Amino acid sequence: MKRFLLASLAAMALYISPTAALAQTPIVMASTTSTEQSGLFGYLLPAFNKATGLEAKVVALGTGQAIDMGRRGDADVLFVHDQAAEEKFVADGFALKRFAVMYNDFVLVGPATDPAQTKGADIVQALSKIAASNKAFVSRGDKSGTHAAELRFWKMTAAEQAKGSGYRECGCGMGQALNMAAATGAYVLTDRGTWLSFKNRADLQVLVQGDQRLFNQYGMLAVNPAKHPHVKAQDAQKFVDWVLSPAGQTVIASYRINGQQLFFPNAGK
Repeated sequence: MKRFLLASLAAMALYISPTAALAQTPIVMASTTSTEQSGLFGYLLPAFNKATGLEAKVVALGTGQAIDMGRRGDADVLFVHDQAAEEKFVADGFALKRFAVMYNDFVLVGPATDPAQTKGADIVQALSKIAASNKAFVSRGDKSGTHAAELRFWKMTAAEQAKGSGYRECGCGMGQALNMAAATGAYVLTDRGTWLSFKNRADLQVLVQGDQRLFNQYGMLAVNPAKHPHVKAQDAQKFVDWVLSPAGQTVIASYRINGQQLFFPNAGK
């Protein structure tokens, strides 16, 4: 009888284990390098896990690459910041809806000496001055949300096709682009969250800010299981729902570095 009971328990364990293991598999979230490098996810995800028992694994990429992951079905949920690309993702059927979740802004940083005399200008004037003076400018060049914003701003200038001899693309994340700018005395466009968390500033400082065109909106999209049946659609939607809930929005609002708030919640706006 005892041997039979032990055998039965072992059989039950074999039966239950795959389901239990599946329940513990984290959702895959493709997100921006800037959001990840700001430290937000190290603050947000433990709170999500505590509230729901679910885990999320972050794959940090440029927004364009993150969206490509979603198109391939290699991610369950996206946390990105290129609204036009996000809306196309929905229009193409890869997500049912885009959810606005939070915002901050972009800033132009550069050397304290400001050789292109950008301080006090708006972003279009500043880029025009950098191009005209051939001063060093580091572009991420990685199809990220920040890179997409930069290209929009260049398009507003007369220098769109001639950005000056100092223009360089690094094909890199926000942190690396800031490191390059700090090492070479170059200008660079960055999201404020990464800037506030960046420690290797050298003599870089914020030179252009406050222009309404520098508004930086983040969105979330759960990948549509009709396109990719294998995605963890229910858990991904639970993550979206929690981040948009008062609890999730409070966690976002409370994330600070040196007393400064990095992101501002605006779910549903």
